[in-house]
Amino acid sequence: MKNKKVVGLSNVQVQTRIADGQKNTKPAPLTKSVYQIIFDNVFTLFNLINIILACLVFYTGSYKNMFFILVAFCNTSIGIFQEIRSKRQVDKMALLSQTKTDVIRNGEKVAVKPDQIVLGDIIMLNLGDQIPVDGVILKTKELEVDESQITGESDAITKHDGSQLISGSFVVSGNALMKVTKVGKDTFVNSLTSKVKVTKQNNSKLLNLIKRIIKVLTIIIIPLGICLFVSRLYHGVALNIAILGTVAAMIGMIPEGLVLLSSVTLAMSAYHLAKRHVLVRDLASIETLARVDTLCLDKTGTITNGKLQFEKLIMENDNFDEESVKQLLGSLIYEINDNNATADALKQHFNKHPYQATEIVPFSSARKWSGVTLGNQGNFVLGAPQFILKMNAAQSQQVHDYAKQGYRVLGFAQAEHLSNNQIEGAHLIALILISDVIRPDAPETLRYFYDQGVNLKVISGDDPTTVANIAQRVGIKNWDQYVDMTTVPNDADYQTLVKSKVIFGRVRPEQKERLIQAMQQNGHTVAMTGDGVNDILALKQSNCGIAMASGNESTKSIADFVLIDSNFSALINVLREGRRVINNIDNIASLYLIKTMFSVMLSVIFLFMVRNYPFQPIQLAPINSLMVGIPSFFLALSPTFHPIRNRFMAGIEQIAFPSALCVVFYILLISLISSLIGINSADVSTLNVLLTGAICWQALILVSRPLNRYKWMIVILSITSFLFVFLFLGRLFSLTTLFSLAVGGVGSLLLLTVNPMFVLVQRLTDFFKTKIKLLRR
Repeated sequence: MKNKKVVGLSNVQVQTRIADGQKNTKPAPLTKSVYQIIFDNVFTLFNLINIILACLVFYTGSYKNMFFILVAFCNTSIGIFQEIRSKRQVDKMALLSQTKTDVIRNGEKVAVKPDQIVLGDIIMLNLGDQIPVDGVILKTKELEVDESQITGESDAITKHDGSQLISGSFVVSGNALMKVTKVGKDTFVNSLTSKVKVTKQNNSKLLNLIKRIIKVLTIIIIPLGICLFVSRLYHGVALNIAILGTVAAMIGMIPEGLVLLSSVTLAMSAYHLAKRHVLVRDLASIETLARVDTLCLDKTGTITNGKLQFEKLIMENDNFDEESVKQLLGSLIYEINDNNATADALKQHFNKHPYQATEIVPFSSARKWSGVTLGNQGNFVLGAPQFILKMNAAQSQQVHDYAKQGYRVLGFAQAEHLSNNQIEGAHLIALILISDVIRPDAPETLRYFYDQGVNLKVISGDDPTTVANIAQRVGIKNWDQYVDMTTVPNDADYQTLVKSKVIFGRVRPEQKERLIQAMQQNGHTVAMTGDGVNDILALKQSNCGIAMASGNESTKSIADFVLIDSNFSALINVLREGRRVINNIDNIASLYLIKTMFSVMLSVIFLFMVRNYPFQPIQLAPINSLMVGIPSFFLALSPTFHPIRNRFMAGIEQIAFPSALCVVFYILLISLISSLIGINSADVSTLNVLLTGAICWQALILVSRPLNRYKWMIVILSITSFLFVFLFLGRLFSLTTLFSLAVGGVGSLLLLTVNPMFVLVQRLTDFFKTKIKLLRR
């Protein structure tokens, strides 16, 4: 397209429009603002409860029992620090991934950010661009746009000079010059962007489960705490002691460390991935990708680097000599002036273009061809041979043989009649062989996914035999199980098709979407990689969309991950990071719920008992921090990259619940022993802390399996630190010495029974669980 006469706005005009507020708005940020991060971390229900409880403890004058508010402050500070650090890295990556818009100013092409577009700018639109603002076409070569975000219809709409263009739509073929008529709040872009750029609904199983637990506990904590407090007063317990006991119970019921653990570890993962040049658009998508069992690859830009190289011109018509064909081909390519990889490869070889086009049919991924009328020379088309002419058996076999050798085969033909959607009387002139450049890291990356139990499929718009050949070269299993999607009827059973086939060629955009949907209907969690406008529907349908930064802006805008360096092997880091986070949280979560469970049980029991609640707030600190909090954060960093095993509920059933029952049993047992042999209340509290810590330490060992040197170090340091508190900091935490008959003697005997008791409770729990299942049947 010639645009020498188009001058566009001058610098002075641009500055005037900016001063008048006629400037486009910035895209919505991917991350929360610093203010939002601080607000969301500080103003939580649990923090409010902690502050109220701290005020109650302050009233009693037992200031050391306010230690829990320091822990809450540290938790909040850590959460804020990690989220802000993650935000800065993600924002930096988002800036790198942002695609600029080409505008004409002062007669020159200038690349500007979307928010730098002003009213009256002249924008150059090309294949794959997302239209950032509203405008009117000044000049075009039969531009086609997808306005599905507005109309709901995915069919391409042909635009002509003077046609209106709406922000949020995508260019699917052709190119154009557009004059900006609306910017900022006057355009559709803000509402459309929210629809286009929002990732899939958060289907994070783990995070949603944690949120449900928190919601239930929120309902329980406050009324149960009030009831316990009233009960203490009713049984004649002194006001200050009643307050301290109630506060200890409510603190124990709050699993604030679990919330912090999940949010901070995901934020840290986003930070680590951003440092590896992977942009995470949504933290929940890290978990989603970790659960993926089927990865669908778009050949171009993923297995290959998106670049093509011309290999050979094969003459098929004696009425044309090779030189004239080169000139006709060059004229077609330069007159259509597409900016895709095929056009770029052909422009380098067919650089003579003596003829001008009187009519143009630009390339469309749905049509699979483009065409021109070159004055008196006639009508010429270039595209997939199957789509531009009716091939005879020999031609079909020839194309098939070249495709099997790994070539991309294009047909160049002359047509008697040419329109936007139809070719009549096409005669083949020549075949053009093009080859893809395979990414050097592709074979190793694919092998890793196979080793991790992820099934691989290739969905491409290219010839299936060509795709299969490339798939064989990079090591994709069952590469010979391929299908040409042009032969698949609309009413075909896609769920059966995706079970039997691995390579899908000649796939139209809407078929890509249906293939992804069929895999999901078969029970798979599906990730899709892509970089082209024809991948948009499939990326939106997938559970997890992955785009290359080298792709167009419309593709990146709806992806969950953007690979900034367009480095396919970076997917290994994403999968490993996701699995590390989810596996570790899955294993560790049960530690936090032990305290919650036994605190709820004890609160209910002590509603009906005259005795004081068995803990003071300060006495829970060594258990919360040394047996659970600190070890869990180090365990969350351990390299656990195996496939997701969904052990969250299993951990609650097998570790958290039996441990909580054991804590309740030993506290009641210690209470009974103290009544029989006369142990004072201070020693009783010390025994309660000692036995509870021992049970939590045993649970720590269980969740750390399989144990290695790193995990053994965490386990040993935790128990050493716990004993250090008893030996040297006992007075601070209201603990008596271990070297007494009451604590040392009774405590030693009870510690010997912890493991057998846990095993017994665990087996009883399994027994009753089995009985309940049988009764339900």
